Amino acid sequence: MVHPTTMKEIARQLGVTVSTVSRALQNHPSIGLRTRERVHELAKRLDYVPNPTAINLKRRRTHNIGVVLPFLTEQFFSTAISAIEDVAISKGYSVVVMQSRNDYERERLVVGNLVKHGVDGIIVSLASETQNNSHFLEVNKHGIPIVFFDRVARNLPNSCVYVDVTAGAIEAVEYLISLGLSRIALLNGPGTLQATDERLKGYVTVMNRHGIPINRAYVRSVNLSKEDTARKMSELLDLPEPPQAVLAFNDYVALDAMQVCRQRGLAINQDIYFGSFSNLPFCSYLEHPPIASIEQFPHDMGTKAIQLLIAAIEDPQHFTREEVVIPHKLIVRQ
Repeated sequence: MVHPTTMKEIARQLGVTVSTVSRALQNHPSIGLRTRERVHELAKRLDYVPNPTAINLKRRRTHNIGVVLPFLTEQFFSTAISAIEDVAISKGYSVVVMQSRNDYERERLVVGNLVKHGVDGIIVSLASETQNNSHFLEVNKHGIPIVFFDRVARNLPNSCVYVDVTAGAIEAVEYLISLGLSRIALLNGPGTLQATDERLKGYVTVMNRHGIPINRAYVRSVNLSKEDTARKMSELLDLPEPPQAVLAFNDYVALDAMQVCRQRGLAINQDIYFGSFSNLPFCSYLEHPPIASIEQFPHDMGTKAIQLLIAAIEDPQHFTREEVVIPHKLIVRQ
């Protein structure tokens, strides 16, 4: 493990006292501007981390775990959080939950704040806008374990927990074709997410398997907002040959798209069919939910993610990276 830079080291290199470095890092007015700038520049160059994390790295654990996810209001993530909390509390840990709101800069900021406040480890589901993983590399550099779940970064040396989205997409599209449908559209997610590519791969695999030409106009990406989904769904309906069915990125995207169809006078799962991912419980209360949805078991994902993280925290010397695939299930609603 890399030993963290201390204020004593910064003071030694600059030829000043430790108290001067401490006050300079807090931008205390008693320290001259030039000295403050020199301290901050060297601290940044040496990857200095404030004291709470330094204490954490010496294994004086805080028993706090950070969780960063897109939106706590989404039922998928709130279900995962419930599982994470249950396991954490049973093991003597507290959970600090932060939302990225699918914004990269916000994600980078909240991850940095968790590090500064000395969490023992972090569980992350990536923001849809995240393309640069440098903030996670910084956390790794300081020896703080990270576990990704659902929206994962498989190119990083961290454990991750997810569902085989490609296999799920294959099952969903196969089911739609079994209903006698061939004009099938894909309302996919942002191109920054790995799960978006995986859904597309599954969609293309099945269409090719059945010899159904892929109409590029049927494949649309949305930024997961209601407005963008409505716009893309309207574009699909305005095509000379609109789709007979739509595979949506998740239940929320499906519901926003279905609303557009109802406004156009279309009967859901009669005039146009919908498949999706998540199988969120509230869909069972809808009169016309997506006819099929891939259950991704967020509770199981959350449970496995926190188990992996606690193992990495408590026995870092023997912990090795794990990639855990949670089994999915196609749920058909008649």
